[in-house]
Amino acid sequence: MAVIIDGVAEKSPAYKKGVKKGDKILTINGNEIIDVLDYRFYQNEKRLKVEIESENGKVKTVRINKGEYEELGLEFNEYLMDKQHSCKNKCIFCFIDQLPDGMRESLYFKDDDSRLSFLFGNYITLTNLTEHEISRIIKMHISPVNISVHTTNPELRCVMMNNRFAGECLDILKRFNNEGIAINCQLVLCPGYNDGEELKRSLGDLMELENVQSVACVPVGLTKYREGLTELTPYNEKSAGEVLDIIEEFAVKYKERYSRRKVYGSDEFYLKAQREIPESDFYEDFDQLDNGVGMWSLFKQEALDTIFGEALKCDGKKRTSVTGTAAFPLISEIVKLAKAKYEKLNVNVFEIKNEFFGENITVAGLVTGSDIIKQLSGKELGEELLIPSVMLRHENDMFLDSVTVEEVEKALNVKIVITENYGDQFVYNILGC
Repeated sequence: MAVIIDGVAEKSPAYKKGVKKGDKILTINGNEIIDVLDYRFYQNEKRLKVEIESENGKVKTVRINKGEYEELGLEFNEYLMDKQHSCKNKCIFCFIDQLPDGMRESLYFKDDDSRLSFLFGNYITLTNLTEHEISRIIKMHISPVNISVHTTNPELRCVMMNNRFAGECLDILKRFNNEGIAINCQLVLCPGYNDGEELKRSLGDLMELENVQSVACVPVGLTKYREGLTELTPYNEKSAGEVLDIIEEFAVKYKERYSRRKVYGSDEFYLKAQREIPESDFYEDFDQLDNGVGMWSLFKQEALDTIFGEALKCDGKKRTSVTGTAAFPLISEIVKLAKAKYEKLNVNVFEIKNEFFGENITVAGLVTGSDIIKQLSGKELGEELLIPSVMLRHENDMFLDSVTVEEVEKALNVKIVITENYGDQFVYNILGC
C-alpha cells in the first residue's frame, strides 16, 4: 500500500533529494509504509533508503543521510495517512451514545485507534486491533499503550461492551505485558456491574502484570439523554466511598509488591464521596492526569506555589472566572487565597451548572457555551471572562454545543480570556500579569 505525498518542506532532506508532491512513498529501509506510525518510526534513522513511486509510475530508490530524529520533511493529506479507526463496541456506558441529536457531526465519531494512543494518549479497547497492528506495536516497542480495560472478567467485558470478542482481547493485554510494554489502564466503573467484587478481581488480575504502569478508576458519566439505553445509576456518597475503599486496599498491595501504589480513583470519585482529595505527592508520576486523576491536586499545588512563591503585580481589573460544579470549590479557594495576598484582586467565580447534559455531569470540560450565556446573562462580569481551555475543542474557538467563543463574547458583551489548565497560569490570568 503506497501513501501519496501531499507536500515536501523546502530545504528538508527529502526536498534536497528531489522528492516531489504527488510521489508515493512505498518503503523506508525495506519497511512498508502504511500509515503515520510506520513513517514516524522508520524515518528516524540517520541513513535511509526510501523507495518512491513517481506520478508516472516509475519506482526509484532515494538514499538520504540526515540527523538522527531529523524529520524527512514529507507532508500528507491525512495526518494518519489513512482513515481513522472507529470503535466496534456499543458499551453500556458510552458517552457518545448519550449525546443529543443536532450536535456537530465530528462529536458522534467513536475512535478506537492504536495510533492515536501512541500519538495523543487516547485509550483503545483492543477489540479492533489486527495481528499486524499487535505485532507492529511489539516490534516498535510503542510504550506506554493506554487501554480501556473496564473489567478483566471476559464474560462481563463482553456484556459491558456489547461485543462477543471483547473478552478474548484481554490476551493481547498479557502479550504486551510479556513484551515489556508499559500499560496505562482505565476502568470506567458502573454501579452494580464492574465495581464491588468485580473491581477487586480486576485490580487483582492487573496486579499480576508487572508492566501495568497505572490503573485509573473513573465513574460512569450519565447525561439526561439516555432514553433506550441500559439503565445505569450514578454514584452517590456511599457507593463512591466503597469504590475508594477497594482502591486503597489494593494500592497497599501494589505498593508492597512494586514500591508504587499504581492504582488511583479519579478526582470525581473523591468529590462524590465527599472525601478530601489527596496532596500532589500521593499521585507519584501523574500518569493518569487526562483521566482526571490528580488534576485537582496538581492544579492547586501549582496555584499555591505561584501565589506564595512569586512576587507578582495585580492590575486590579474586574474579572469573572467560570468553571463546572465539580471544580467550583477549588477555584473559589484559590481565588480566596489570592485575594488575601493581593488586596487589589477583583475576581468573581461563577459555577456553571450543566443544564445541557444534565446535573449528573459536573466536570468543567463538558460545560457548554449556551449554559454559560444563559447563566451569566445580566450579571456584572467586569472586563474579562476567564474560561478554561478544557471547555473548548483543540482549536479553542468552539464549545461542545457548537457555540463559538465569539458568540459568547457578543451575547455577554465581555472579552473572553482562555486559561490553560495549569494552576500557575490561572493565577497569572486572574492577576492580569
